[in-house]
Amino acid sequence: MVFSSVIFISFFLPAVFLLHQILPGIRLKNGMLLMASLLFYAYGEPVYVFLMIGTAFANYLSSIALGKRRSRVLLAAVIVMNLTLLGIFKYAGFLAETVNLIPGVHLPVPQVTLPIGISFYTFQAMSYVIDVYRGVTPPEKRFSRVLLYISCFPQLIAGPIVKYHEIDRELSSRHASMQDIHDGIRILTAGLSKKVLIANTMAAAADAVFSAPHAQMGPLTAWIGALAYLFQIYFDFSGYSDMAIGMGRMFGFHFPVNFAHPYTAGSMRDFWKRWHISLTDWFRTYLYIPLGGNRKGKMRTILNRFLVFACTGIWHGANLTFLLWGLYHGLLMMLEEAAAGLKKSARRTEGERPGSAGRGGRGPAAIRKGAAFIGQAAGRIGMHIYTLLAVTIGFVLFRAESAEDGLFRIRCMFMGIDRNGASLSLGLAQLTPLFLTAFAAAVICLRPVPSRLKNMRGYETAADVLSAAGLLLCLLSLAGGAYNPFIYFRF
Repeated sequence: MVFSSVIFISFFLPAVFLLHQILPGIRLKNGMLLMASLLFYAYGEPVYVFLMIGTAFANYLSSIALGKRRSRVLLAAVIVMNLTLLGIFKYAGFLAETVNLIPGVHLPVPQVTLPIGISFYTFQAMSYVIDVYRGVTPPEKRFSRVLLYISCFPQLIAGPIVKYHEIDRELSSRHASMQDIHDGIRILTAGLSKKVLIANTMAAAADAVFSAPHAQMGPLTAWIGALAYLFQIYFDFSGYSDMAIGMGRMFGFHFPVNFAHPYTAGSMRDFWKRWHISLTDWFRTYLYIPLGGNRKGKMRTILNRFLVFACTGIWHGANLTFLLWGLYHGLLMMLEEAAAGLKKSARRTEGERPGSAGRGGRGPAAIRKGAAFIGQAAGRIGMHIYTLLAVTIGFVLFRAESAEDGLFRIRCMFMGIDRNGASLSLGLAQLTPLFLTAFAAAVICLRPVPSRLKNMRGYETAADVLSAAGLLLCLLSLAGGAYNPFIYFRF
């Protein structure tokens, strides 16, 4: 069962929410929410639901033991257990195929179905055990609460990745006010609209282009596919996160923000502060800092960052393209940092030159200020264009079927030539009125709503009307059997 389905929006969610409101006491509410979460997962994974329960129970027992005695050996064993399970189900086939590239090696390639959301709930379970070991979180004595934390259906299959200490109080006592419910429904509806009205429309064009043979690829078609996927993955992923945050608010939980308008970023560093924030924070807290972070010299810092970005890439799926995507972002981050260092060094050198302070005094002050302002604005615009272009190129590699396919499509974007009418025809066929409307809506929604607009009289009423209209359009689209892909099967 997925959020963007009629059965979930029209039946499952209203029924669970109504029961949550009616039932008295936190124990009954938690019990019902736990059963609903297991039912939600079992609807699509009737066998692997037991794997999730077993994983939660093993980590629960480990946390109890670590609460009694802090043991690095036990912690290491628990981490290895979690990563081994994740590796078996997510990476065994990829590793076997990679080893088989060695001449003379013929390992059997295991055909294992990937449990939906395994990367999300495995990382949550690991964060809980590690936090217990560190003393950040006391071990929870009730297994039911640990299982609810790991399996809670709003954030189970697509995040955000929640730490236990962020919601432990709400597992014990929570209350959703009318304002919380109102805000939650609005956030939920906004996320659903992102997914159904924008991401799904972009997905149809992206899938058509990325599945087309190379003979049909030219600059226009390649760019249409790249931009369509750029919008698809953002509005799909952030839409699901918004839906999770909105549903959590309706039930009295406050999940962390997972996306903060990343396509407005002015550098790759800024982009990663805004993109999939919970995953970035997870790797920083549980991998980068334990490796030494930036405290053990420049070379060690570079190695740590590349390792983190490699893990970030491969976390998304068992394919060389994901690993290369992560390393690509790591390389850009290193280049940005090196450029910033050179710029600071040049400023210091300029400031130390004899008479350098006097040079700035030439010309009227107004001209100097105007020139500085124009230079800063041009610099910001240039950095924004560079960041968006770099992210777009990276996502082409991320979406491609192979590294060779991705590099071919990137080459077509910048050096391709329309050798025949097939490429142009394919590209123009994607530019339907629906696509262009969704594309325009996507561009508008990339930036946050201005504060002055929020403070205007009638804004709240207009927002509620738009939410209701968006929900109606989503339901009509889903009921009509519109294209509704689920991109989280890899995660």
